[in-house]
Amino acid sequence: MKVLKEILWLVLLAVLVVVPIRVFVAQPFVVEGLSMYPTFGNNDYLIVDELSYRFSEPARGDVVIFRYPGNPSVFYVKRIIGLPGEKIDIEKGHVSITREDGSMLVLSEPYVVTEDATYSLSTTLGTDQYFVLGDNRPKSSDSRVWGALPKDHIIGKAYLRVFPVASAAFHPGAVALPQ
Repeated sequence: MKVLKEILWLVLLAVLVVVPIRVFVAQPFVVEGLSMYPTFGNNDYLIVDELSYRFSEPARGDVVIFRYPGNPSVFYVKRIIGLPGEKIDIEKGHVSITREDGSMLVLSEPYVVTEDATYSLSTTLGTDQYFVLGDNRPKSSDSRVWGALPKDHIIGKAYLRVFPVASAAFHPGAVALPQ
């Protein structure tokens, strides 16, 4: 009887510790597909930091996990390219940004899979909207297809890649893009 009581106590303690962390701090995420290749491959296992964006705003270059605006039960992983209030122009695959103060920024994106892009796009983001793109642009359904990402759809950012073990790292995919 004493052993059973100790097991129940251990289970209760584990639930009291694990559940709040899982709900409010971090959660697992498995990458499906190749839209973020070569940064992430199919079945990469990530831990999502859900806490940071409660204290700071998402930044250009962050790899975020979010609810797909077309179906909030589906989760996507993409990189933030455009910030609220900015104008995004894409011409033959090259991204340029007009910031709110009128200054221009042309992104250098060495992590992107090269493509023979022939498309053009121009959009201005509203308050609390982000422009997100996959690193593997030819294989990505992203803001070019379905529009701006509302801030309230963002779950968190990629904090840790656990699998594959050979690629395990903190802040996987992190790049320093000009803000």
